[in-house]
Amino acid sequence: MANTDVKADELAGLEAGLDALDTVRIDRVPVREVLVRKVLPPAIAVVLVLVVWQLLIWAHVTDDYKLPAPSQVWGEVTDAWLQGTLLGYIWTSVSRGLLGFLLALVIGTPLGLLVARVKFVRAAIGPILSGLQSLPSVAWVPPAVIWLGLNDTMMYAVILLGAVPSIANGLVSGVDQVPPLYLRAGRTMGATGLRGTWHVVLPASLPGYLAGLKQGWAFSWRSLMAAEIIASSPDLGVGLGQLLEQGRETSSMSMVFLAIFLILIVGIAIDLLIFSPLERRVLRTRGLLVRS
Repeated sequence: MANTDVKADELAGLEAGLDALDTVRIDRVPVREVLVRKVLPPAIAVVLVLVVWQLLIWAHVTDDYKLPAPSQVWGEVTDAWLQGTLLGYIWTSVSRGLLGFLLALVIGTPLGLLVARVKFVRAAIGPILSGLQSLPSVAWVPPAVIWLGLNDTMMYAVILLGAVPSIANGLVSGVDQVPPLYLRAGRTMGATGLRGTWHVVLPASLPGYLAGLKQGWAFSWRSLMAAEIIASSPDLGVGLGQLLEQGRETSSMSMVFLAIFLILIVGIAIDLLIFSPLERRVLRTRGLLVRS
């Protein structure tokens, strides 16, 4: 009787240990730790870049009109802010980029599923998508201007041509990595056709799909900047790409640096505010991220 009780206790302890391993603890990270781990390192990197930049200015490594001082670029920032144009530059490009990316998401997702699930479509379209993904987005600007004119439709067309292949290929890659066991289990429980795609294929392929979305946004943003730099028109407003081109035309390196920094900041902000939280949530729900 005693041996039976001991074995029962051992089994209970083993089950409890397995349950503990399967349980993902989601502890809220203290604000101080977040600041130290995620805010302080990039802040130090920015300070180091500014220090090196200023040292290069003091060392006179090149002419002032080629490399402006940080104070000159900051002067451009304050001037644009006081004139009320700074936020307008940012919003013009961000609104175009986000809307174009959402359109690419709506088109690229079903296209990716179709390519991933239908062999004939993959054989016919798969290589074309890979070729389009490797094609520089700037190559689409001249034909888009000729076909559609200098308007926002042209901008969105260039964004779609740059982003849709990345989103579709990312989803195809994610679907290819779904274990066959998941599909068989889904069919056993009646998840076939669209139901199987929604409840089994898409959730299982989410990591690859999310990677495709991040790449799709990067292509969207780069495509938009290329279109704004090449296709300038008063009717299009002044976005960050047009601001960069204006700096080149006026030989104002401080304006050029301002545009470059704003483009970089927007790209980083979108990643930190949208894609990084999504990625952490996916990893956390799959037990791959204990603390973040």
